[in-house]
Amino acid sequence: QVQVVESGGGSVQAGGSLKLSCAASGYIDSCGMGWYRQAPGKERELVSILTFDGTTSYADSVKGRFTISQGNAKNTLYLQMNSLKTEDTAVYYCAADCDYEGSWAGRGWGRGTQVTVSS
Repeated sequence: QVQVVESGGGSVQAGGSLKLSCAASGYIDSCGMGWYRQAPGKERELVSILTFDGTTSYADSVKGRFTISQGNAKNTLYLQMNSLKTEDTAVYYCAADCDYEGSWAGRGWGRGTQVTVSS
């Protein structure tokens, strides 16, 4: 089972910055990880991912403002969010797709962390 924990959400004014952190644990070796978000009344959407081979991708809405990166510790992930907009307000979730001893270990989801951007 893959356990995922996020941290770092909060409230900020438009134009401000926040940094989210995520850590995956359990019987895992390597993980591809990503950030998703869900705003009230909307479906969960992909924000950014970091694949097993280090490839990154971003939703068009956050390109140039958000940066995903791997932490120094294995299976940790950050999301640096700059120039935040009110429309970035959402619950942000971290997901980790992991393997273990050459087999698929599963996907874990964090409980989410609230990001609120005010005008």
